[in-house]
Amino acid sequence: MTNTTLKLSDSTLFDFWVGDWEASWNENGTVKLLGENHLSKEFGGWVIREKFKVNDGASKGFEGGSWTVFDKQKKKWFQTWVDNNGAYMAFEGKLDGEKRIFERNTIDKKGKPVLQRMVFRDITTESFTWDWESSADNGKTWTLSWQILYKRIKK
Repeated sequence: MTNTTLKLSDSTLFDFWVGDWEASWNENGTVKLLGENHLSKEFGGWVIREKFKVNDGASKGFEGGSWTVFDKQKKKWFQTWVDNNGAYMAFEGKLDGEKRIFERNTIDKKGKPVLQRMVFRDITTESFTWDWESSADNGKTWTLSWQILYKRIKK
């Protein structure tokens, strides 16, 4: 989906994500189909509801979900993530070229500030890559923690 005029104020910026997806990632040196993700538009189309589930592998049984919201007044995107490990994370949307990003400031286990972000990239109608990254130097350098390869489920 090449579009050189992406704007964070676009209320359809994350519409590509709506639908049903297979989720694959590297586990023990091999990329495997390990999860699924189901997304729907809710509340008049202003909210995207996510249901993520790991079906196999080391994290089998992990489930989480998000509410991704276009704030009409602020003309910005926000996301709230929760899961069955007790996590609650609030993110703000950003753009970096063609990459769609949700980012947050938090504190790591050692009490130090860290930036975390989800990066949606290489987006097509049938696939995209999602990266979970962190930065200990306020975004100068990023460390990849988890990469998921998404493929749309054919119905």
